[in-house]
Amino acid sequence: MLPCVDFCGLKVSRFIIGGNPFSGFSHQSPERDQEMMNYYTTERIKETLRRAEAAGLATTIMRSDDHIHRLLREYYNEGGGLDWIAQVAGSVDAPDWNISIRRAVAAGAKAAYIHGGILDACYGERDAARFAELVEIMHEGGVPVGTAGHSPEAHLWAHELDLPLDFHVVCFYNCGSLHDGKGDKFQPEDPPKAMPVFETIDKPCIGYKIMAAGRVGPREAFEYAFDNIKPGDCVNVGIHRGDNDNMVEDNAALVEEILEG
Repeated sequence: MLPCVDFCGLKVSRFIIGGNPFSGFSHQSPERDQEMMNYYTTERIKETLRRAEAAGLATTIMRSDDHIHRLLREYYNEGGGLDWIAQVAGSVDAPDWNISIRRAVAAGAKAAYIHGGILDACYGERDAARFAELVEIMHEGGVPVGTAGHSPEAHLWAHELDLPLDFHVVCFYNCGSLHDGKGDKFQPEDPPKAMPVFETIDKPCIGYKIMAAGRVGPREAFEYAFDNIKPGDCVNVGIHRGDNDNMVEDNAALVEEILEG
């Protein structure tokens, strides 16, 4: 098994396999989105998760929607062993949010976090009351609760609210709604601005988009991440086997080499 950490009581691999490619979110182009959706049938996704297990990973992060719930039920019923951390999104209406977290836990989520766009919106409006309400509702699921976010300022704002957040999911790039122009912007000056978040927030963190959605090579990205995040922090990386059928194994071997070095 790859190196793991105690992450809010869960045994989480420091390299987590992400689910954006499974759901057709390339953050590159609409054509690339369609390519990923056509490639990743349910069977290919389950095969990829099984190969991640065999390569030593212990954890996956995926969206929480009907598509993912169905394939994860199949995966677990067939003996799958990766723990799932759910990204919960959707309407910020309280009753809908209550249903969303309960459905994620029923489908097998061992932890869950608020989608980064939600924190971005609450931070942009400085709506601490609404964000606090969502965190409270998330805890009704009975699993560790975190939040994602696309800018360092949003995470630091949430941290200063002193809410019962168990972990943070920190984007290496300011690629959400809070920068000029909005949308998928991946500026090389962004990661150094994000790194102080990992140090300031003393709770466990997961770094994501460490490769700028395929714009940075894996060795450079993994080395930079593990050199800068805390020893108890992890990284979440999506895998598109359509580019390289052995991408899971190659990345796992690279992470093992970097962490052992």
